[in-house]
Amino acid sequence: MHRRDKKTKREIARQTGLSRNTVAKWLDEAQPVEPKYRREAAKATKLSAHEAELKQALKADAKRPKNERRTAKALFTQIKAAGYEGGYTRVTDFMRKWRQGEGQQAACKAFVPLTFELGEAFQFDWSEDGLLVGGVYYRMQVSHMKLCASGAFWLVAYPSQGHEMLFDAHTRSFAALGGVARRGI
Repeated sequence: MHRRDKKTKREIARQTGLSRNTVAKWLDEAQPVEPKYRREAAKATKLSAHEAELKQALKADAKRPKNERRTAKALFTQIKAAGYEGGYTRVTDFMRKWRQGEGQQAACKAFVPLTFELGEAFQFDWSEDGLLVGGVYYRMQVSHMKLCASGAFWLVAYPSQGHEMLFDAHTRSFAALGGVARRGI
């Protein structure tokens, strides 16, 4: 703006909203370099002395079932008793950051593959579906039976849901699938 439009520093400052000192600094530099924010090196905080204790507690909790893990409030109380004088949000921020970083590796991840022998198990469930017959909409109850090992399934539809229909659905499904599995899921 200064070189192309011959505007003064004051006019540029007014149009851009920058201070005249900033405009002058940029114009006086031979090779303008985009400014970067330089953060000071991290100073020791009130939490620094208790970070090791918190990390140890978080690592231990990561291996526990979810309902047995300590809450942020409980950990805050624990380090407060050990002499921490800072605020609660510093602790929760630290915990969140730890869980997104180190906590990902510390968490126990288990995978149990579901494999079944032939005839070992079946799954059974109901659903409600609609059917249009001759322009009339009917609601029907559908039984779903699936063999766990082969994935073979059988569906039977009924006008309503009751004990008689449940027993009939099992009988028809087992007959169609070729036998009764040892257990139901």
